[in-house]
Amino acid sequence: MTITDIRVRKVEREGKLKAVASITIDDVFVVHDIKIIDGAKGLFIAMPSKQTADGSFRDVAHPIDTGEREKMQSMILQKYEEME
Repeated sequence: MTITDIRVRKVEREGKLKAVASITIDDVFVVHDIKIIDGAKGLFIAMPSKQTADGSFRDVAHPIDTGEREKMQSMILQKYEEME
């Protein structure tokens, strides 16, 4: 899997949500609404999710492997920081 494009849109409001990203994988598959959040330990990404009947949230799309998630997060946050 290769991330071939990353697009980041900054959010113009107060709060922990700093931006929303979209990634393209292998030039053929897009994942929208990846949130960039400023948490207690710094910036991190939250994958797109939906609310379940019991009120909790479940990711709609996400990397299965921890290493791939870290790689994805690193690439998205690098793109975000380039916008500063």
